[in-house]
Amino acid sequence: MLAGCSPGPVDIAVPSPASEVAEACAPLVQALPEKVLDGDRRKTEPPSPLTTAYGDPPIEVTCGVAPPAGMAEAQSQCFEVNGVGWFAKEVSNGFIFTTIGRKVYLEIAVPDKYQPEANALTDVSDAIKAHNTLITPCT
Repeated sequence: MLAGCSPGPVDIAVPSPASEVAEACAPLVQALPEKVLDGDRRKTEPPSPLTTAYGDPPIEVTCGVAPPAGMAEAQSQCFEVNGVGWFAKEVSNGFIFTTIGRKVYLEIAVPDKYQPEANALTDVSDAIKAHNTLITPCT
């Protein structure tokens, strides 16, 4: 067993969404795949049904986040990956992608080590389509 070689839990801030959002997020996060971009799923600290992570450096997933600043006027910047709409924000070490037009907001922070960072979205799209209701498609 190589458990001693695997990285420890990933520190991720846990959002405090309304109870109905948290209830929608838990099965969505649970349904995400065991691997994203060949990175294995990792535990998060503090443990939460709203977060998960993959690989090293970690790809961080958080469900129940608030819409990111700039998203309201950026609907035209929505792009689709396998039928899921996303808003992308470039940050100093990669991109943060947030679902657009779905019942709950799910955010995926992808470090620049994984260029092109948007490839991570293909791995999570099936779970998002199955567990996060489409309200408004990308236009």
